[in-house]
Amino acid sequence: MPLDPLAALAHYWGYDRFRPLQREAVDCALAGKDSVVVLPTGGGKSLCFQVPAVCLEGTALVVSPLISLMKDQVDTLRQCGVPAAYLNSSLSADERREVGRELRAGRLKLLYVAPERLLLPQMLEFLASCRVSMVAIDEAHCISEWGHDFRPEYRGLAALREIFPGVGFHAYTATATERVRGDIAEQLGLNEPTMLVGSFDRPNLIYRVIRRGKILDQLSQVVREHAGESGVIYCPTRAEVESTALSLATWGIRAKPYHAGLPDEMRHAHQEAFLSEEVDVIVATVAFGMGIDKSNVRFVIHTAMPKSLEAYQQESGRAGRDGLPADCRLFWSMSDLVRWKRMLEGSPESIAAGEESLDRVARFCTSATCRHRVLSQHFGQDLPGESCGACDLCLGDVDLVDDPLVLAQKILSSVVRQGERFGGEYTSLVLKGSNDKRIGQNGHQSLSTYGLLAQHEVRTIRDWIEQLVGQGYLVKTGEYNVLRVTAEGRRVLRGETTPKLLQPAEEIPVVTGRSRGRSVDADSWEGVDQELFERLRQVRRARAIELSVPPYVVFSDATLRDMARLKPTTLEHLRMVKGVGEKKIADHGELFLEAILDGQDRLDRNGVEGGDDELPRRRTLSRATPRGQETLKAAFELFRQGERVDKVATALARAVSTTRTYLDSFIRTEGIEDPSPWVDVDVIRRIEAAADEVGERSLKEIHERLGGDCSYDDIRIVLACRAQRQAT
Repeated sequence: MPLDPLAALAHYWGYDRFRPLQREAVDCALAGKDSVVVLPTGGGKSLCFQVPAVCLEGTALVVSPLISLMKDQVDTLRQCGVPAAYLNSSLSADERREVGRELRAGRLKLLYVAPERLLLPQMLEFLASCRVSMVAIDEAHCISEWGHDFRPEYRGLAALREIFPGVGFHAYTATATERVRGDIAEQLGLNEPTMLVGSFDRPNLIYRVIRRGKILDQLSQVVREHAGESGVIYCPTRAEVESTALSLATWGIRAKPYHAGLPDEMRHAHQEAFLSEEVDVIVATVAFGMGIDKSNVRFVIHTAMPKSLEAYQQESGRAGRDGLPADCRLFWSMSDLVRWKRMLEGSPESIAAGEESLDRVARFCTSATCRHRVLSQHFGQDLPGESCGACDLCLGDVDLVDDPLVLAQKILSSVVRQGERFGGEYTSLVLKGSNDKRIGQNGHQSLSTYGLLAQHEVRTIRDWIEQLVGQGYLVKTGEYNVLRVTAEGRRVLRGETTPKLLQPAEEIPVVTGRSRGRSVDADSWEGVDQELFERLRQVRRARAIELSVPPYVVFSDATLRDMARLKPTTLEHLRMVKGVGEKKIADHGELFLEAILDGQDRLDRNGVEGGDDELPRRRTLSRATPRGQETLKAAFELFRQGERVDKVATALARAVSTTRTYLDSFIRTEGIEDPSPWVDVDVIRRIEAAADEVGERSLKEIHERLGGDCSYDDIRIVLACRAQRQAT
């Protein structure tokens, strides 16, 4: 009998629900119906084909473009208990033969193969003799010449239809406009595919777009804010990659360069060091990153404009794949635009498309519109609400001009008085009062708007023009980007609506990512014991070294935070932590549970919560002390006698928070259904009512629904007893 997809999700991956559109994508695969699935990086795209693969009979064939992506995903699947393998040039002949035997015997649920190897005649002949359950094409935008990362070898994948005529084909990507989605379906020869397009918005990413100044000073500020965290810095040239990585190293930052000019062995070593957390920061060209599955990248920095918004969406999207907040900084200059346009090659059509993409990036950089909204609209979606709460504009990290209406009217009026026949640069010169000979030849020095903004720099005026374009008050037309005032712009001239215009960059104070506006990151730490989280990171790293896998393959940061929030002390309780499946409980459960108990003992021996000495970089882990187990047994006996938490804490010389953790274990172990000995009755009623409304999975949602009045500890106790009642 086939495994139910929700049961598979819980058993192997430790989640009790699908994310948006995942279930629909899974159902398409189970039904054998072709599909094109577009989900943002970090949106759970891989599970859309991995879950049905374990539910279907046979082996899912996964087309993947990079060796690093294959290894990451296969390592992660094996840690979850899913039999998977890959075939690529990194394997020896004996290893490839062993994979072939496993495949022939039907012992693999997923096989990852690069398109070049897959399309070899002998490979196709071999696969045709195996039971293939489905074909998944990852990074499917590579098949479209309209995409930002076209790869000609992907075009040959249409031939797979002849080899596997009765098998469902499914294309997956994180970045694809409507045009690219249609091209993917056509090039692959998909049969009436279901189009599943999720939200392109990544609400956990905090976008900040900043004029480039002294770039090393700017980088130093951001990297020091994220000390000890993983990050990627993108530079446009190999020389800048090398010099930036060297500068970071001299500041004591564990950083390495990555670009196509380095020897293969060095590139591989630097990438592996980053994945294994021996290195915190990778400084790279865009050659780095595609398919990198590292979930805990906490910041991505661009030191120049990217080539397109699609590229920026994908590159910045390598941050925060675990769903936790991450910092995305883009440092830009108009010189970037000039440089990229000079490098454009190809047919007149492709050059024109490249210039259009670059102009969109420039508008994104100069816009006074919410960054999340601009990116969503680029992919044909809108963003609800007034504020995203996660970009420099919505967080108040940038300053607006005091009287934007008057300023905008001056600019729009100049465009009108010039007959709407000139571009942004020329209009800036007129408003500045320039002596440019073209202005004299056109007689525009006599316009009432000539010199109207003489006190500002031409670059500043040009930025304001771009901001008005970005907000739809001006539009660029024709080959020479001539400015015209839109209907909305006419409303500005009549004073009926007011745009947003930013203060000149040189007038904006230096702002750190955590100094102004609402702290987006604070929400993700709600209820988390941060010292315990750091201890669990050490446990994870030691375990990863032992297993020769990246730490995030053992557990993600999101899972460790949930663990440090719930503080489980039994294997059954550990199952409530997001991202903990049965295989990981078997492999790592006891180790992490004992680390939690060990950490509580340390806190109690120090006499204060959070008062332990600074954590060492590395630590040899041992099993929990007998003292910890004996104390837990003593706590159970006192709870059986009806003692309250504070009295048990005093009797055992333990912190109250530690004792509450013991109580939680007691409730689950003994099957206690009534929380009233430890939580006031009216609080119990409020918590249960909130749980009925928002569900029991998220403590944070319950806490917020209660207005923050009830403690996380009380919520845990009530839910633990409630779970016992529901189980009977």
